[in-house]
Amino acid sequence: MAKIFAVHPDNPQTRRIEEIKSALSSGAVMLYPTDTVYAIGCDLNAKSAVERVRQIKQLANDKPLTFLCPSLSNVATYAFVSDTAYRIMKRLIPGTYTFLLPATKLVPRLVQSPKRKTTGIRVPDHSVCLALLAALENPIISTSAHLPPDDEPLELDLEPRLSRVELFDRWDNLVDVIIDTGEEPTYEVSTILDLTGDEPMITRQGLGWEEAAGWV
Repeated sequence: MAKIFAVHPDNPQTRRIEEIKSALSSGAVMLYPTDTVYAIGCDLNAKSAVERVRQIKQLANDKPLTFLCPSLSNVATYAFVSDTAYRIMKRLIPGTYTFLLPATKLVPRLVQSPKRKTTGIRVPDHSVCLALLAALENPIISTSAHLPPDDEPLELDLEPRLSRVELFDRWDNLVDVIIDTGEEPTYEVSTILDLTGDEPMITRQGLGWEEAAGWV
C-alpha cells in the first residue's frame, strides 16, 4: 500500500515535502497532482524508479517520458534551447505546456526518444510540484496517471471520470507515495510544442493552446 501525504495545495508543509523528497531520493514512485492532470512520477536520476514508471504505464522504450523542471534556466541544463525556443518558453512558463527539445547528455537514455535524442520538459505552475523540485534538486518524471500515452488519440469521452478517492484506490498498490492536496482530478492535458526544428509547432492542443498559438 502507498503512503498518503496530505499536503496543502498552496502552502506545502516543509516537513511533508522533505519526507516525500527522502522517499523519491530512495527510488520511490509517486502519484501527485500537477497544474494539468494527476501524474505518476519519480526522481529523473533514479533508474530503477524510471523503469517502474515505464512498466506501470506499459510504455515501450522508444516512448520518451516528460519531466518537470523548476525554471527556464534549469531547462537549459537538460535541453538545448535555441533563441527562438527561449523567446517562446519565456512567454509561456510556468504553465500548462510541454516543450519537446533536443536533449543534453544529462537526460538519461531511458527517458529520451532514442531515435530523435529529444525530450519533453514542463515547468509547472503548481506550488507542490515546485516545492518538490526545489527540495529534490533533480527533475521529476511526469506521465499522466489516467490518460493514454501522449502519442495516441485522446478519447477523453471514453475515459472514466474518477474522483480523487477512486484514483487513489486505483493506484494504491502500484505506487509508493500518494500526494493528497484535496484537488479533484481533471482531464485537461498540457499543450505540446515541438521546438526541435527550425519552425516551432503545436503538436497537441491542450490547456492554454490559444495563447501558445500566438507565439508560434
